[in-house]
Amino acid sequence: MAHGFGDDQRWTLGRVKTLIGKLFHIGYTIEGVGKLLRRHGWSVEVAARRALERDEQAIATWEQEVWPAVKPPRRTWAPLDGRAPPG
Repeated sequence: MAHGFGDDQRWTLGRVKTLIGKLFHIGYTIEGVGKLLRRHGWSVEVAARRALERDEQAIATWEQEVWPAVKPPRRTWAPLDGRAPPG
């Protein structure tokens, strides 16, 4: 919150890049920030437990009703005219 990320406090590579630029006036690429952090022993962290506010019923409903409508169709290797590939 102290660095202006009050709405979502996750530290993404993009945010770390922005903060390095603001504090040290040095420009890094996203890939460079990732390498720099790994070099100094930092690693990706994921929450060990789920949020108390998590609504399992709402998630199940979304997965059943909304996700099928927005999920892209699977890609296929078959040619459009229906013939098998040569070879």
